[in-house]
Amino acid sequence: MTRQSAESARWEGEQHLPPKGGRTNADIEQWDVEDPTFWQTTGRRIANRNLWISIPSLLMGFAVWLMWGMITTQMRNLGFAFTVDQLFTLTAIAGLSGATLRIPASFMIRIAGGRNTIFLTTALLMLPALGTGIALMNPGTPLWVFQALALLSGIGGGNFACSMSNISTFYPKKQQGYALGMNAGLGNFGVTTMQILIPLVMTVGVFGAIAGDPMELTRASGTLIGRIEAGTDTWIQNAGLIWLVFLIPLAFAGWFGMNNLRTITPHPGTPVQAFGKILGLYGVGLITSVVGVAALGWLNMWLALPLTIVLTLGLLRLMPGNVRGNIQKQFEIFRDKHTWSMTVLYIATFGSFIGFSAALPLSITVIFGNMMELAADGSVTRVANPDAPSALTWAWMGPFVGALIRPVGGWISDKVGGSIVTQIISVIMVAASAAVGYVMMLAYNATDPNQYFWMFLALFIVLFAASGIGNGSTFRSIGVIFDPQKKGPVLGWTSAVAAYGAFIAPRVMGEQIKAGTPEMAMYGFAVFYALCLVVNWWFYLRGNAYVKNP
Repeated sequence: MTRQSAESARWEGEQHLPPKGGRTNADIEQWDVEDPTFWQTTGRRIANRNLWISIPSLLMGFAVWLMWGMITTQMRNLGFAFTVDQLFTLTAIAGLSGATLRIPASFMIRIAGGRNTIFLTTALLMLPALGTGIALMNPGTPLWVFQALALLSGIGGGNFACSMSNISTFYPKKQQGYALGMNAGLGNFGVTTMQILIPLVMTVGVFGAIAGDPMELTRASGTLIGRIEAGTDTWIQNAGLIWLVFLIPLAFAGWFGMNNLRTITPHPGTPVQAFGKILGLYGVGLITSVVGVAALGWLNMWLALPLTIVLTLGLLRLMPGNVRGNIQKQFEIFRDKHTWSMTVLYIATFGSFIGFSAALPLSITVIFGNMMELAADGSVTRVANPDAPSALTWAWMGPFVGALIRPVGGWISDKVGGSIVTQIISVIMVAASAAVGYVMMLAYNATDPNQYFWMFLALFIVLFAASGIGNGSTFRSIGVIFDPQKKGPVLGWTSAVAAYGAFIAPRVMGEQIKAGTPEMAMYGFAVFYALCLVVNWWFYLRGNAYVKNP
């Protein structure tokens, strides 16, 4: 028997030994996927099983995190007594919370184990899902309740960091683009799934008397299957309750089907101890998210966000026991210049994808839901557009394309290198964002904005496609640049900072729409993408680059 066969047999035997020393039958002691024999005989099967449980769990995370973009659109159609600014703020709060929670989630796998982490973080999504369903049953529910639920929805955003960190440890370097592209790309379908499913389930009393009475639309709405007229019964509460149908079986699948890698997490403790660590880390993130939301009332957004990040990192350093030592060891990633260059590049790709996903539905509603009207005296006023396109009908297309193409971005990058792909899509994003800004300006100031909608939608689909490919290429680069011990925390950290796009984009676009200059938001994004071209070239494409086209 060869050495590798002996190790494989040993692993198989260990799965039937009784748990000891905090270990469970789901713990794997030997793991060396860079060894081709081990990968073929043992590793690939285990890695693929964990991947295909991870993907739908992450999909649900995205759905619950970003559901507020669609819920707030329909709340306007049902007469909830909130302003446009307040509705944009609900989406932004979920975005800020999800991004902030990714910071502690970046370090969970090496502290608590992959199986323990994915199970519990998936199960926790039931809280905002159920709570939102109950709150939406009553149009008189106060704003602060929705704000608290939006904050909890950020758990779904935080889950991305631990999910990607976990999956990266199961695959060899040569398949990092594929594995991370599949997990993130198909996980991102949670955005599209949510944008399609929510409008559909709101038209039917799926849960019967359990979900309470329907409400009547005060204005016409749209879904994927057509227009719904005012006065139609609508079960908006289903937008939260529907996710329980998927989350309950997924939690069981995670617990019974996933693994902890002891080579990555030597001392997770018992499952109960691991759960305590996870809840403690997420508790820190929720506290600092609340501080971040409060800071927005007295600080500029560009100061409040760094304050939130720094405060989160500071509190993590104060965690008790071996958690603190483990986190401080992982903080070594911040001394690596590539951590910062890849953070900037991932903001441009994933930050754009998640930010536009959060902001697009309500942007369509506001920009195309009104139009200019010329009075007889020559004055101009804004009035409702009776034939406005519905965000509930069209907003899903961009995220769908971005998520669908993301694994392709990872696959291409495995073949030609990640940085060259990142450079190409950055050029496309500069041009597309400038163009969509110009179209937004024309539509916002038009007497017939509908004539610009198709160009607006097409350009946004281009942006989503480019950002999706860039998501795959940047993750491929991270998987090549960093060693196994740094790779996971860097993946989590970069995704955390980039996820603030889900907060920034709705805020920036909402503020610029309110100011009457929606195009300025897109012009600003174009300038940022141009700066990313320079960063990517300097670090990874110039003649004496630090790492050549990883």
